[in-house]
Parts: sequence; structure tokens; C-alpha cells
Amino acid sequence: MNVSGAPISWGVSELPDWGYRMAPDRVLSEMKSIGLDATELGPPGYLPEDPQLCRAMLDRHGLRLVAGFLATVLHDPGTTAISELTKQARTLKSAGAEMLVLAAALPGNSYDGCQELSGVAWGKLSQTLAEAEDIAAANGLGLAFHPHVGTAVENREQLERLMDTTPVDICLDTGHLFLGGTDPVQLAEEAGTRISHVHLKDVDLELAARFRSRSLTYAEAVQRGMYRPLGQGGLDIEAVLRRLQEASYRGWFVLEQDTALTADPEPGSGPSAAARQSLDYFRQLSAPEKHSSRSKEE
Repeated sequence: MNVSGAPISWGVSELPDWGYRMAPDRVLSEMKSIGLDATELGPPGYLPEDPQLCRAMLDRHGLRLVAGFLATVLHDPGTTAISELTKQARTLKSAGAEMLVLAAALPGNSYDGCQELSGVAWGKLSQTLAEAEDIAAANGLGLAFHPHVGTAVENREQLERLMDTTPVDICLDTGHLFLGGTDPVQLAEEAGTRISHVHLKDVDLELAARFRSRSLTYAEAVQRGMYRPLGQGGLDIEAVLRRLQEASYRGWFVLEQDTALTADPEPGSGPSAAARQSLDYFRQLSAPEKHSSRSKEE
């Protein structure tokens, strides 16, 4: 199985007030040191925007680029979504990536917003997604839409409407789906071949409940450890992998444990240690002998 890391697991977010950002060279070095060979891009400007410089930095650490996540407003005709999408797609293509991952952001600088789009706004979102697919294809990329907390497509009803009204492929993010009220195991079964990218994270159920009740903001919940290393939270990651295997999924599994930092952690601790635990757990679940023993049991 293709497995990748992501800078958000080291506290590097697209939100301007999220927290301390570790230096890219240290993040990439730690990814490689725990056994990862690939990464997502991180927020715009985190890795060099010049594709040659970006590839040189990745090559220096022995990593390849698989995808890039972009959260931008898709439902408002007055936004700069198309220019942002075009720039991101060109960067990803030139740096050797395969996938553009897109979320339908709401205005503002947090993931605590909530907005039900009008019919007109849904029409504009669908139109922008069609343009985004064309932009991605023109750059040799796939496009995966990411249902995400605090965006225009967060909950089960919004996701169903998106899937009913557009043909867009889906990024299955176990944590964001769960927080939005969608069972990731069920979606993995229902969406089948429409899933073209996967973000794997586990969730602390108590902190998730506090976020859902809005007694904690999204950032506060993350800071307190709402996202856990795989196998240490309340989600059935093994069942998700089993459903995806049944659907013949062949894309990337990005290990994401969103975190927020206030300073550089000690070497080998914090994000690095958590990411290593997630990678070890993922490898245990995806080992050939694991699948072989499960097939015999079934």
C-alpha cells in the first residue's frame, strides 16, 4: 500500500494563527527518519513555490511528492478560487505530484464556521468543481474533494448532496468524516471507486464530543489531542482499510494526525513519535500475513 506523511502532522497548517511552524527541512528529515518515503505539499508557501527548488528539497531528503491540499472558497463568484487552483495544480505537476485535494472553504481564518449554501451557491460550487477537474486534468493530476470540518461540505447531508449532484471523486478523511457525522467505514463501502485519496487519522471520542457540542473550538480540540495516532482512538481504522481493499483502492494513504505546536519539540518526540506510531500501526494492518489470516477466517 502506498503510504505518505503530511506536514499537518508536524503542526504545519494553512490557518494563519494555528501555531508554531517547524522548519521544512526538519519536518522532511523526520518524515524520512521514521520510514516515510513520500509527503503531501503542506500549505501554499511552506515548501518552495518554485517547482525546481521544491523538488530539490524533496530529493535532498529522499522523499517524493504525492498530493497537495487546498482549502478555498468555491461557491462565491467573487473569489480567486480558479487562479489559486491553477497555481496549485501547476506547482504540483512540476514537483511530480499525482493529486490535487480540494476543500470548499468558508470565508474566515478558522474551521469553526457553519453555513448552509443556497441553491445558487450550490450551483456555483458545482461549476467551480467542474472547472477544477479540468484544471487538474490539464496538469496530469487527479482531483479529490475533501469533506472537511468548518467548510461548506462538512456533514452527511451536505456530502450526499455533493455526491448526488457532481461526479467528483472523494478524499476519504476518517477524522473529518466522523466529526461531521459520517461513518468513514460506511462511506468507504458506499463510495467505492469514487474514493481516489485517503487521509487516515484516529480520534479521541471524548474530545470529539466536546468539539461537536461547541464547548471547544476546533483549534482547542486539536491542541488538546483530539487526533490520536492510528489505533489509539475510537475509530475502526482496520474496517476502513478492509472496505477500501474490497473496493480495489490503489491510491495513497496519507497518515495525518493534525496537531498544533507552540515551539520546536525535542528531537524524536512529539509529532515524530506520534507519526512513527501511526506508521507502525498501519504497517501491521496492511501486512500480507494480516490479509492472509483474515481471508482464512472469512
